[in-house]
Amino acid sequence: MRVDKFLKVSRIIKRRTIANEACDAGRVTINGKVVKAGADVKVGDIIEIKFGSQTSKIEVVNLTESVKKEDAASMYKSL
Repeated sequence: MRVDKFLKVSRIIKRRTIANEACDAGRVTINGKVVKAGADVKVGDIIEIKFGSQTSKIEVVNLTESVKKEDAASMYKSL
């Protein structure tokens, strides 16, 4: 799954276009490597996102194409 789609489906970022822009700006890393929006995400990857002065670090636990709002948090684990 693409990283921008994962961020949107898991509801970490509300819109895919915003997730895409964050990736293009170099604010998203997977396993310590800066990635573009089309980079593949696998179970077990560590994603780090910089929001202003804050940094969120999450581990990918589950990959599904669509998920209900209540179950979105089950796709990742905060570190």
